[in-house]
Amino acid sequence: MAAVDLSAHPGHLARRLQQAHYLLWNTMVSEEITSPQFAVLNALVAEPGLDQRTVGERVGLDRSTVAEVVSRLGRRGYLDKVRDPQDGRRSLLRPTDDGLRVHRKLTVRTARMNQVFLAPLSDGEQTLFLDLIRRVADAAEGLRNPGGPGEPAVGRR
Repeated sequence: MAAVDLSAHPGHLARRLQQAHYLLWNTMVSEEITSPQFAVLNALVAEPGLDQRTVGERVGLDRSTVAEVVSRLGRRGYLDKVRDPQDGRRSLLRPTDDGLRVHRKLTVRTARMNQVFLAPLSDGEQTLFLDLIRRVADAAEGLRNPGGPGEPAVGRR
């Protein structure tokens, strides 16, 4: 059997892109705050007072990952949890002053990193590339839970 051309395999290319992103993130943005941690913090800067489940949905993280990210950000003092006055079983999340400072600093760094990451493409190609990968990512999230909350994910019965 002959080897396959992995340059035509989206998963292989996505992994390579993720490796490049990880390298750039660690060298240009932060070795302490991960990209998913920044995404959660960013969601809470945009909409303070979200609950953990909603934050996870906003940034595309599964339940256990968002729980770990929220826990780490809380331990670092970057976000606070407060009980929802309308539902005592739920906690609402808000960035702290330290969290807002870190977010401002990392926002500048992520903008620079994105310029480097997308530099091989023209402005028009960058727009098209981002649109295409956004569409694929959105569709992939639908594969995880095609019928919405409570429906089984693909491959599960």
